[in-house]
Amino acid sequence: MLKDLSKLESVVQEVITSEELRTLDTAKGYCGFEPSGPIHLGTGLLWTNVMNAAADAGIEMTVLLADWHAAINDKFGGDLEKIRRNAEYMKEGFLSLGLNPQIKFRYASELVANSDYWALLLRVAKALTISRIKRALPILGRSEEDADKDSSKLIYPMMQATDIFYMDLDVAFGGMDQRHVHMLARDIHKKVDKKGFVAIHTSLISSLKGGNRMDPMNKMSKSKADSAVFIHDSPEDISRKIRSAFCPEKTVEGNPILQIYKNIIFNFYNNGIAIGEREEYGSYRDLERDFVEGKIHPADLKDSLSLKLIDILEPSKKYFERDSRRRELMEEFR
Repeated sequence: MLKDLSKLESVVQEVITSEELRTLDTAKGYCGFEPSGPIHLGTGLLWTNVMNAAADAGIEMTVLLADWHAAINDKFGGDLEKIRRNAEYMKEGFLSLGLNPQIKFRYASELVANSDYWALLLRVAKALTISRIKRALPILGRSEEDADKDSSKLIYPMMQATDIFYMDLDVAFGGMDQRHVHMLARDIHKKVDKKGFVAIHTSLISSLKGGNRMDPMNKMSKSKADSAVFIHDSPEDISRKIRSAFCPEKTVEGNPILQIYKNIIFNFYNNGIAIGEREEYGSYRDLERDFVEGKIHPADLKDSLSLKLIDILEPSKKYFERDSRRRELMEEFR
């Protein structure tokens, strides 16, 4: 039986639909990740905790290390061997941040090794138009025009829909940039003779340089070092990046510092947040109100966040340092 879902629902942006989720006695869920470089806060801290909340609610969770998907998306030049080493690094990264050890890991290469997977993908392809597939390309951080230059990009959304159906999932997790492909898969499940599923989406965290958090091209990026805090960053680098981040006074929209507080710190690490002259904040709502009213200066907001992130990430650093294999993976991909 699924347990209390209130914690899970409180730390995500939307559940499509809550009514469907609450009808499930048991549930298999997953979240897929492209192995594509170092782990940043938007992947590591946010998703480790969201997946733990799902597991705590009784959802049987799997992390799909999407190696084939990363190759389609030209990560590491499509070198599957390097992509798979990075997948091992990602696995260790999630565990270093406290991922529930009962959560399973699978490689996409395990799925595609079975001819039944490709037979199902063919059925998915026949249920879709090219224009509908193109509308789902933001899951790659790509525009619709990219598929005109490289038709392999069209395979990616179809693979993601096939992953969900092939693993017989009840719940699919992803950021808001995954919404298009989840809606696509929900729309066609009857056409491919598969059961429906619940889609759960988290907010995106903007690049530290600022911008529209709903634009998948402007979220924290592994390829743009100063757009994100990475789990291996030194305390000095964390402080430098946070100090130079976009955070205009009294402004909430597109503010990555507030987004980190809201979606990560207050959701999962809230033991009283001391900022500026105030002794502590117990809720994000109070913090945002005081910031908008000018009672909190951006510099104080940033200083407190830097100290909090340095403290949160310290156990992960020790996890990698005390094992030679993990340390080698960290050095290769940091």
